[in-house]
Amino acid sequence: MRILCTNDDGYLALGLNVLARAASGFGQVTVVGPDREQSATSHALTLHHPLRARRAPDGSWIVDGTPTDCVILAIGELLEDKPDIVLSGINHGPNMGEDVLYSGTVAAAMEATVLGIPAVAFSYTGEHYEELEGWQPVIAGLLERILARDDFPADTLLSVNLPNVAPDQVKGVRVTKLGRRRYKDSLTRAQDPSGKEYFWIGGGTTNWTGPEDSDFRAVKEGYVSLTPLHLDLTNFPLLDQIRGWGLGS
Repeated sequence: MRILCTNDDGYLALGLNVLARAASGFGQVTVVGPDREQSATSHALTLHHPLRARRAPDGSWIVDGTPTDCVILAIGELLEDKPDIVLSGINHGPNMGEDVLYSGTVAAAMEATVLGIPAVAFSYTGEHYEELEGWQPVIAGLLERILARDDFPADTLLSVNLPNVAPDQVKGVRVTKLGRRRYKDSLTRAQDPSGKEYFWIGGGTTNWTGPEDSDFRAVKEGYVSLTPLHLDLTNFPLLDQIRGWGLGS
């Protein structure tokens, strides 16, 4: 099996290293990662300057672009053969609820899905990323069950969030829906030492809502959350209602 691993935290990130090691027991792993932090780049493409790729001493590829760029270059040029699956992560931080719209880690898996390749995005909800070392057996066990499937759904990627507990304390895996997240006071307006005004996005407090089978509830209770995401954003139940607005000519 040919496995492509990437992320949005950069090719040196511990999470990517752990993921690649966990995947190595199931086939030939190639790592193609961004050369720097690319968190919250979503599905951005690099269109206005050339991309460059170089080899790391361990044989991995380093790309001076976004996670989506990494997947496109890997599949289109850098790999001799198309991968059987793309694994993205392990993200240093959660990707739940609306996070999936901003996440470069999820976007990399989504780009693979667009290209017709099964993909899984992994994220860690804890804050002490050095603890990711202990998650390799858990990831390997989950990969074993996923890779054994011969009915991976088309146009769908899996978003996995690991709970903030010790790996040996994980209660199991729950298949979940996306929760809803609301930030409060996440925009800061201030002045730099020269008196010039600036704005800073981030921080503040987070409020989560959602049903019992939401992703954030699963990880809070010590479970691995696994959420299937599909590419078609059409709100099908509203099609007839919107058609009834008489907007057509």
